[in-house]
Amino acid sequence: MTEGLAIGGWAIAGFDLDAFVAATLAEDLGPAGDVTSAAVIPATARFAGVMDSRDAIVVAGLPIAAAFFRALDPEAAIDLLVGEGQSVAAGSELMRVRGNARALLTAERSALNTVQHLSGIATMTRAYVDAIGAGGATLLDTRKTIPGLRLLEKYATRMGGATNHRIGLWDAAMIKDNHVAVAGSVETAVERAVAAGIERIIVEVDRIDQIEPALAAGATHLLLDNMAPPMLREAVALVAGRVPTEASGGVTLDTIGAIGATGVDFVSVGRLTQSAPAADIGLDFALD
Repeated sequence: MTEGLAIGGWAIAGFDLDAFVAATLAEDLGPAGDVTSAAVIPATARFAGVMDSRDAIVVAGLPIAAAFFRALDPEAAIDLLVGEGQSVAAGSELMRVRGNARALLTAERSALNTVQHLSGIATMTRAYVDAIGAGGATLLDTRKTIPGLRLLEKYATRMGGATNHRIGLWDAAMIKDNHVAVAGSVETAVERAVAAGIERIIVEVDRIDQIEPALAAGATHLLLDNMAPPMLREAVALVAGRVPTEASGGVTLDTIGAIGATGVDFVSVGRLTQSAPAADIGLDFALD
């Protein structure tokens, strides 16, 4: 079992590569296996191919793609031609692979799906990092991820230049409007989190008058939800550096520069993992 996978110096803590590869291939192979390759390709045939990008992208996931090929052909020769997190132009070669034709063609779609999805996230993330400008705000991802793919998707945002926010429900409290509604008030909700011994207490506020009560009760981080830049500047001035501030809600490439310039410490963007289009990447036969 491969847990806590390290790729190019980047750790994916808690990620079980072997289990992910096995489950993904099992989903594709089903009860009968790759009937096309078994019928069409001789058992001893060889394949050499090049994975390349038809888009300008930020690369993420190539070592995971390689694991799919090696799972079905342990003797496959694989050359990774670019690094994780590297920006490449359209038409760039990403990987060369040589080995048993049946095995490599069976693994092809799982490998490509992974690289397309993760590179799409990394590419969108890099665009947001560039758009946030030099105001000093740090881009954060969110928990708006596809179930089962969170660790990989958050890895991809790191490749694009973002910082991971909460990994799950366990590593910090985040008190949102529904928590406040049930608890009865911001103060009560925060006080209960403090009493529970939680060290990181993030509190979502959407009005200026919620800030002081949240801070007085023990909030360690304020999420300023759906505030326009003038209100964000007012909120940042009121907080005055007592806790980190995070702008969130409806952030786009067109608005993130102005939001980042308000003085907030962080800007979180759900669409990095929720809406990133897959990169256009293919695997084509090449003469060996």
